[in-house]
Amino acid sequence: MTVVAEPIYDSDMACIFCRIVSGEIPAEVVLREPDVVAFLDIQPLADGHVVVIPRAHVALLEELEPAAAEALFRAVVRLARPVREALGAAGTTIGVNNGEATGQTIPHVHVHIVPRREGDGAGSVHTIFPRGARRPLGEVGEAIRRAAGGLT
Repeated sequence: MTVVAEPIYDSDMACIFCRIVSGEIPAEVVLREPDVVAFLDIQPLADGHVVVIPRAHVALLEELEPAAAEALFRAVVRLARPVREALGAAGTTIGVNNGEATGQTIPHVHVHIVPRREGDGAGSVHTIFPRGARRPLGEVGEAIRRAAGGLT
């Protein structure tokens, strides 16, 4: 049985995504499921730019409950091909800005699906970062495993 997660906000809260989920703000919805809503971005990077969100208000990806994360990424997988095909795109860039320092402007987890074309002028995720590690890979890997509780 799927439990519908209601957006957690009060009328004073300014989370535009929660307001879209509640129907308070209209949106061009392309998918509505018990735990997820997907709609066209009103400031698209390309025609067909879709935003996929969990219904529950959660600011960071790592704060999602496992079932909500599964529902979110199932919806992303389900929409990737239709978005590409509907727009006649060559591919899609799928991304998550996770936290204010990454450029996340709305503190509600969301995944972007952006149709891409040859020569569209946009680069890959690798083009937004300067190249080069600052610390040895082994040291960084050990720090991550330790922070994650000893994963291997």
